[in-house]
Amino acid sequence: MNKYKKFIYILPTAFLMLAVSCTDLDAVPEGGTMTTDQKEKVQSSDPSKLEADVTALSALLTKYGAIYDWAGRMNHFDFGFSSVCLMLDTSGMDMPSENTGYNWYNDELLMTDRTETGRVTYFMWNQFYSHIKKCNDILQIAPSNTESVLLKKYRGQALANRAWAYLNLIQIYQFTYKGHEEAPGVPVITEDMTVEQINNNPRASVKNVYTRIMEDLNEAVTLLTEDRSDKSQVNLNVAYGIRARANLLMNNWQAAAEDAGKALLGYSPYSREAVSKPTFNDAKDNDSWLWASIVTEENDIVKSGILNFPSMMCSFTGNGYSPGYAARYINSKLYDQIPETDVRKGWWAEAEEVIENGELVGYDFTKSRNVDWTWKINEGGKDYNIAEYLGWRAPYLNVKFGPYKNIYNNPTNACDFPLMRAEEMILIRAEAFAQQGKNGEAAIALKELMKERDKSWNEASVTVDDIWLQRRIELWGEGFSFFDLMRLKKPLDRTEANYPAAAAFNLPAESQIFLWLIPEDEINQNKGLNKEDNNPIATIPKP
Repeated sequence: MNKYKKFIYILPTAFLMLAVSCTDLDAVPEGGTMTTDQKEKVQSSDPSKLEADVTALSALLTKYGAIYDWAGRMNHFDFGFSSVCLMLDTSGMDMPSENTGYNWYNDELLMTDRTETGRVTYFMWNQFYSHIKKCNDILQIAPSNTESVLLKKYRGQALANRAWAYLNLIQIYQFTYKGHEEAPGVPVITEDMTVEQINNNPRASVKNVYTRIMEDLNEAVTLLTEDRSDKSQVNLNVAYGIRARANLLMNNWQAAAEDAGKALLGYSPYSREAVSKPTFNDAKDNDSWLWASIVTEENDIVKSGILNFPSMMCSFTGNGYSPGYAARYINSKLYDQIPETDVRKGWWAEAEEVIENGELVGYDFTKSRNVDWTWKINEGGKDYNIAEYLGWRAPYLNVKFGPYKNIYNNPTNACDFPLMRAEEMILIRAEAFAQQGKNGEAAIALKELMKERDKSWNEASVTVDDIWLQRRIELWGEGFSFFDLMRLKKPLDRTEANYPAAAAFNLPAESQIFLWLIPEDEINQNKGLNKEDNNPIATIPKP
């Protein structure tokens, strides 16, 4: 019988009362424009003073307790962008999870989070508009006509980051670009707007939001180089990668392929050997990651104990909701489409039923690939393997993401999170060719990835759906699957799989429930919006 010996450690309540710190550049009214004297002082005296604000862009992606003051309590999903990725993937059809009170993404699983007043609604809106605010702060100090090499670099980083934030927002609050160009998107805020303009700012059309995104990226690629301090910083490769995503969404196929190719320069996919064990936890040990949230043991989300990505996703952590309280699985129908010769088959646990007296009493996971079954822990004179000790409960459990420092049962959750990988760029190139009917070229492009995943793969021609399947497998758990459903106008089908009965929906493409609502607070504070401008409230689906 499996023995569940998992404990969750969390810091005392006093830790939840967050201290506020700011740079001199933040000492300006929220949303306001800095005076000419303030700008010139920084520009002429010491442009490096802006570095703290540029660094803050990375910190915002792992911000702990961002909506604590608004909510009046700590929500355990409140740990930054990787949590948004979990929300998006859980909303799709590739990541089943348990329908329990311990699952902090249960609202996304059941699609009960599409409300005007909900905590998830505010969290997602705040995640990206806080990022945009910081970008605009930087752009006020680093104008387009600056002669400073350093300010040009900072401007490029801010522009690319702002474009990235808007690219996420427009996919959360409206259907995909093609066919919805004139539909209402999201309010666009730029660095030259006054407080009055910001507070009277209607939803821009989808087309106009994308125009802003492309203008930012087109300028960013002229300002950035490959140079940067670490992978948490946006550089030229990342800017091209973001533009490749935008071009793919806009159906600019050739431009998407070209940008993805430029982004790939100097990077390559993980080797087959590297992904033959749990990994995707360290930005520094590979040439795959172009951009990352770099997490250290000193980050607040790590010190919190369980408010972080490994707590929710890693099946090897010694301190988290996963796997014993709320685990993440792959859709069994998707898993069945992965060939036995594909190394990624081992990214999810296989299990044999254990039957005693004619009843199912558990599962034997020891035939699962990519797991170190020599690891043991002894308690009470008995050895337990990792599955027994941490309480793995069902087949198809994700073992893709390794624990911190690859130490099983490690209670420290300081794993990095990938924001952009070479594999995604390869998949964009392949799809862009296939969308143009260049199916042979698409296969050649895709082989750059597949030769490191499935040695038997040798297709001469691939379709868009073939590449979508590879995206679903390769990028599982990294925040892409739901956006891909929207972009490709696919239905959501969770039936006849390992989803909880209450979440086994079958919904047509572009169902209204796919869109989140603008928060009520924004409607009330923004004179350019009223209740009728929000997305329609959709009926919660039923199986």
